[in-house]
Amino acid sequence: MWSYQQKVAKDLERWRAAGWIDEAGARAIRADLASRGRGIGLPGALAILAAVLIGFAVMSFVAANWQDMSRVLRLGLLTGLLWAAYVLAAAMFRRGLDTFGHAAVLAGCAIFGADIMLVSQMYHMDGNAPDVVLVWAAGTLLAGVLIRSNPALAFALVLFSVWGLWETGQRDAVYWPYLVPWALVSAAFYWQRWEPGVHLSGLALTGFILTYGQINHAVGGFETVTLIGVVIGALSALGLVLRPGLAAIWRGGILYGFFITFAGLFALQFFKDPSLGAFLVLAVLALALTLGAVWWGLTADDRRALWMGYLGFSLQILWIYGKTVGTLMGSSVFFLSAGFVVAGLAYFAYRLHARREAQEVVS
Repeated sequence: MWSYQQKVAKDLERWRAAGWIDEAGARAIRADLASRGRGIGLPGALAILAAVLIGFAVMSFVAANWQDMSRVLRLGLLTGLLWAAYVLAAAMFRRGLDTFGHAAVLAGCAIFGADIMLVSQMYHMDGNAPDVVLVWAAGTLLAGVLIRSNPALAFALVLFSVWGLWETGQRDAVYWPYLVPWALVSAAFYWQRWEPGVHLSGLALTGFILTYGQINHAVGGFETVTLIGVVIGALSALGLVLRPGLAAIWRGGILYGFFITFAGLFALQFFKDPSLGAFLVLAVLALALTLGAVWWGLTADDRRALWMGYLGFSLQILWIYGKTVGTLMGSSVFFLSAGFVVAGLAYFAYRLHARREAQEVVS
């Protein structure tokens, strides 16, 4: 959003100098941008961090003095702290201090999780340890949905991911039930129309897919990861054409499709032992993919894809060099060929950029 605001600010100056808009119109546009792009800001971010820290600090104090309290006092204190956090949140929302209200909700979620653990300890409850995190995540998700708190929903996704990783580690196998709460939280993000939440869901699903590849690497896991990435990217590109109203979701899908596909190709090259011919094919495909990400970033004005392409290309080149350093002649021929290809693509990108600039001036 910040980069978009900067671009519009520069365009406003150019449009005003050309006489296309007057000063009043420019001020109105700036005011509209400011109202849409405030976000939580530094005070809100610090308030949210402080709320989480205070929540856990209170529970640490209670835990340190746990043995000196009666059970009635313990339960009363835990319940009182929990409700106090939500009453404070309601007061903040009523005053229009939404960011501080969300911070209080997060504090309540933190206290809720600590309550579960302390009560389990108090009554010596045994069972599957990750279930505690699951209950905590479910309560946080419920609070996020009922109060429509995006930070609480993000915290719920983090907790569900911790639960899924814990279960995966215990079983040393992919834990498919994780996809159920992931889908619920993702639906809540979509319901809230919160674009950062969509990206959080994309990151979580990407991590799940890569975990699948790593666990099943001996039975085609990396190949499956590559295929999944291609499918996600292709379906997202198709969705962008057919349903442009969901552009935020489709653009995110293209981005994570790039990343997953590259991760699969990278693992096939360097974490397995392919033949020389297969290695060269995989290397060419990975480099083409990174250049495709750069092209998409330039044409779609997506800086994340652009930097992903740059970083992927650099990483690919460095690892190719490390793998082929023993055959310097072969390395030099490869890099020389790649250099000519990239130089040609650079010229193509320059021509494309010049054409777009000319079209913008005419329009």
